[in-house]
Amino acid sequence: MPSGRVRQFDADDALDRALEVFWGRGYEGATLPELTAAMRINRPSLYAAFGNKEQLFHKALDRYQAGPQSFVAGALKKPTARAVVEALFSGFVRMQRDRTSTRGCMIVSGALACGEEAEPVRRELARLRQATVAALRERFERAVREADLPGETDCATLARYVATVLNGLAVQAASGATETELRRVAAMAMRAWPA
Repeated sequence: MPSGRVRQFDADDALDRALEVFWGRGYEGATLPELTAAMRINRPSLYAAFGNKEQLFHKALDRYQAGPQSFVAGALKKPTARAVVEALFSGFVRMQRDRTSTRGCMIVSGALACGEEAEPVRRELARLRQATVAALRERFERAVREADLPGETDCATLARYVATVLNGLAVQAASGATETELRRVAAMAMRAWPA
């Protein structure tokens, strides 16, 4: 049995608190003093339990994808391409409604303005955003094969369009847009859906 001090905090609770800080402040904006204060632990405990700041961010990002952003996986399983996009938009708006503080999308805002030290984090978040575009493109290509979308649909552009609207909703939500305003934007975006 390893020797040393017994952990005196709930690691899951501390990680949830770190997620809130990163979500609200971004990777670089979240300072270690802010993180340790929010997590209610000291710096040595943070390092022992979670590693360095970047490792903590990745753990928080995993938690974000499995928790608040889990609606994405379910949306991609919807029976029609249109239902996929409607579920993405409504899931995102619902995620904003359920927030008492931080709004927007951690993957969109987490590392948009990063310096050289945060370049690995910026690249990871860009990769995740690109993975969403790729997943949508694949789903739309399937919809074309199933005659759910017109045969001439440009699936790559449609996927990028949907991702762009989602990213825009995230920025608007972070800027204080209301649930009603976000829903109206999503409804307007759906008017461009291929007939």
